[in-house]
Amino acid sequence: MPVIRNPAHRRYVQRVGISMVCYMATLTAAIHYVREGHMTGPMAWVLAALPGFAVVGVFWAAARLIIEETDEYRRMLLVRQILVGAGFAMSVSTVWGFLENARLVDHVDGFYVAILFFIGMGLGSLFNRITLGDDGNCA
Repeated sequence: MPVIRNPAHRRYVQRVGISMVCYMATLTAAIHYVREGHMTGPMAWVLAALPGFAVVGVFWAAARLIIEETDEYRRMLLVRQILVGAGFAMSVSTVWGFLENARLVDHVDGFYVAILFFIGMGLGSLFNRITLGDDGNCA
């Protein structure tokens, strides 16, 4: 595993790591206690929402990376990558929503939009690599 020398990127990786550990723990708990019927009422609502807040932590980590990145070129690459990710997620979910509204496809849970965003971030990195020759992934 490469050593991350950029302090902003190192903090980003730490924040994402913490968010993902929280995500795995809260998702496991939510599945066990809420979905299996061992918990009901307001606490079930709180526990069921916690994995979503962990994913929000990843979005927050990306926003902090934009703020903390001191190199303007690297910041621009990141912003482009995020814009492609957001555009991809919104485009796919919007088209799917209209297909669903016409009853041509089955319903998909809303949290999959976040997965589309992360896929789109990968496409954004590829877009940067193709158009600028640099995907911004520096150590």
